[in-house]
Amino acid sequence: MKAWTFGDQAGLESLRLADLPTPQPKAGETLVRVHAAALNNRDLQALRGTYGPRKPEDRILLSDGVGTIVAIEGENHGLAPGQRVIAPHFAGWIDGPFTPAIFAQDVGISRDGWLAEYICLPTASLIALPAAVTDEVAVTLAAAGTTAWHGLVEFGGVKPGDLVLAPGTGGVAIMALHIAKALGAQVAITSSSDDKLDRCRALGADFTVNYRTRPDWAAALLEQTGGRGADIVIDTIGLGEIEQTLAVAAANGRIALIGGLSGAPGHAPNMFGMIGKNLTLKGITSGSRAMLADLVDVVAANGITPLVDRTFPFAEADQACAHLDRGGHMGKVVVTV
Repeated sequence: MKAWTFGDQAGLESLRLADLPTPQPKAGETLVRVHAAALNNRDLQALRGTYGPRKPEDRILLSDGVGTIVAIEGENHGLAPGQRVIAPHFAGWIDGPFTPAIFAQDVGISRDGWLAEYICLPTASLIALPAAVTDEVAVTLAAAGTTAWHGLVEFGGVKPGDLVLAPGTGGVAIMALHIAKALGAQVAITSSSDDKLDRCRALGADFTVNYRTRPDWAAALLEQTGGRGADIVIDTIGLGEIEQTLAVAAANGRIALIGGLSGAPGHAPNMFGMIGKNLTLKGITSGSRAMLADLVDVVAANGITPLVDRTFPFAEADQACAHLDRGGHMGKVVVTV
């Protein structure tokens, strides 16, 4: 089969299109024919050798994908050949609380990913898709969708009328916008692009701030809301802006720390605002199969169509990585297989 592999992890140019044997499912595994896969920022970090330990050069990339079951070895868990399926990228995290052991089954990192014609996955991790959830929707859900769901629902306890802040316009932020609006919350988005903010308002964002024209974006958002802070923050920024994040959070707010795009080594942020507002700050590392299954149900029931920035054919997966790396995207970047 054809597959894209990490190579020597010296940069995006390390990506290699290879001919590999089609994987054969072991007991407890299912062989899936891949329809499409989606990129995440961590894929670029891994290609540069900056995301965890070095991977085998023939390790296949990408954590998000959708496909059709070809063969099941062992217990079928209610599944059958011909069904369309997705899986969480932590393929061993079926339910329950987080444990570091989940990193041993990280699809596209510690085990082969979706950027190939076929993939083998633990059968217990697979989720059958309803007809209402198309391939284009399903391919966006596993990493960014489950991460947003974990922060908003499992940790944040989002409810109708809450104000959610999702900085940025990447996959997690836009997914948080879709989910929060479907669950009845208001949403604030920040970006350095007025064009992207216009598109976010078209998607349902209630408040928007250009942080380039308003570096004091927290104050700008509070001006728009009449002083009301965010009940939940899906924080993809990191510690470099944490003082503003604390300032914009409402009393008893929940901050889901997901990304680390800002903050220099040695930076010691002032965290006193957490105490004064009784805030909760929690690191979020994607989610379980159970969380992804709940998200699929909400997506199907509400007709959510996550934003796809651009779709590339399989032969141009290297160009898809370059496109994501340039940073002008909004939503997900997808590769069809």
